[in-house]
Amino acid sequence: MFEHRSFKYLQVRFVSWQHEAERQRGQLNSRKPGDETGRVRQLGRGDSAGCLNHVASRQTGSERTLPPPKMSAPDEDTFAEEGGEMEELDEAGSDEDEGVEMEEEGEDGGEERNVYVPGIQPLKPGEELEMDRSAYRMYHECQTGAPCLSFDVLRDGDGDSREQYPLSMLLCAGTQADTALSNRLLVIRMHNLHGTEKDKEGEESSDEESDEDEEEDDADKKPQMELAMMPHYGGVNRVRVTRRGEQSLAAVWSEKGQVEIFDLQPQLEAVHSSAAMATFIKQQKEATALFSFSGHMAEGFALDWSPLAAGRLVSGDCKKNIHVWEPREGGTSWQIDQRPFSSHSKSVEDLQWSPTEATVFASCSVDQSIRVWDIRAPPNSMLSANEAHSSDINVISWNRSEPFILSGGDDGLLKVWDLRQFKTGRPVANFKQHSAPITSVEWSPVDSSVFAASGADDVISQWDLSVESCDVGARVEGVKDLPPQLLFLHQGQSEIKEIHWHPQMPGVMVSTALSGFNLFRTISV
Repeated sequence: MFEHRSFKYLQVRFVSWQHEAERQRGQLNSRKPGDETGRVRQLGRGDSAGCLNHVASRQTGSERTLPPPKMSAPDEDTFAEEGGEMEELDEAGSDEDEGVEMEEEGEDGGEERNVYVPGIQPLKPGEELEMDRSAYRMYHECQTGAPCLSFDVLRDGDGDSREQYPLSMLLCAGTQADTALSNRLLVIRMHNLHGTEKDKEGEESSDEESDEDEEEDDADKKPQMELAMMPHYGGVNRVRVTRRGEQSLAAVWSEKGQVEIFDLQPQLEAVHSSAAMATFIKQQKEATALFSFSGHMAEGFALDWSPLAAGRLVSGDCKKNIHVWEPREGGTSWQIDQRPFSSHSKSVEDLQWSPTEATVFASCSVDQSIRVWDIRAPPNSMLSANEAHSSDINVISWNRSEPFILSGGDDGLLKVWDLRQFKTGRPVANFKQHSAPITSVEWSPVDSSVFAASGADDVISQWDLSVESCDVGARVEGVKDLPPQLLFLHQGQSEIKEIHWHPQMPGVMVSTALSGFNLFRTISV
């Protein structure tokens, strides 16, 4: 089983990549827009040269080495008060002189520029990665004190299919702190999130006027964040959110072996109002659950709300047992059958409700099987693919509009299963791009052929099953042997644990890792 809980405590910082010319020493470096020196060619979907986009290029012949990652401006604390204070997201300083110096090195020294593909070749001594901003439509980073092993996206009332900047979003997350008493259940509101491209409109002006205008523009485009934190005893293994009527509910699997349900209304009010935030901080106390269940008798990670039956929940534990929760009238309690669904022989790692059938869900396990269940026919599964992977299966995702289940395991494989052929035990697609266990997978909520995955190799990959070999045309050296369905490889985080597409913003992804959160949209999706 992939080791879920391996985080160590991290200090708070929030950094935006939005207006950086180049990050400080110890971070990934970025060229300014328009600087072609040292950047790998970015290939969009449908590009005649191929379809793969790369986050980083490779530099050879440089004497500089990349020091161990560290937090920028460590003397600054984003959250002055632990209770959950309104704060502004800081921008990292730029190092333009260093960027110019590196450009001159590239021109005079004739540095070799190669396509870098994670997992294919390790970096050599004297080589470093640099981020290519032109590969992103939006990119921001944040950290929230103790890192978050799991999070979920809260739907808001701002509408669907939002693509116009600035954007805003709501997240719910739970921390994995160094002590049980230091953990928090978080509601995060991020807003004024601008894209990576600066406006190029307007008449030419003097350098002095241009600098002043740019400073004012940068100030206006600073991303903002409000954070409401409730103390939670015990590290949070997984968080899943849903709406039931007017309630916004969070289901939480914690390391103390309980599944708890929390009403997020006080926190949601706090992140939208300074007055409500002040009241929330004054009344700060340990989170009180609407309902909790200790019947699993063990710790667990698997958790999912039904998208069709409001308030229906399924949870699975490390002892192989699965329980289904049925909501009672009133919205504050649930009926849980004490007899578990129990066809698995080892730990249940992930659960997913069917998006089309309210009584059907799927599970994956350390026993290397994927099973499909109907709650009307307990306690055994109705379909199974045994030995679906050669090792532990960590995560699954059920396609919203097609009969496909996506799975990822400790073997680093991504597999697509057609439920119409499920009994054969053979996937319809099989991808080996990641060089370490898969930690998270998810189908795009708006494009049924697109999915993303993250791995313990610190890479997030984006894929499109609709791309065929004949669609890509000529491919640049270094990517010829890669699957044509592979669209993008995102790096820059350490120990990535979970990813989600934003359901209301096409192409926008959020990821959590030991090093914090990334919010981004690539040019590929």
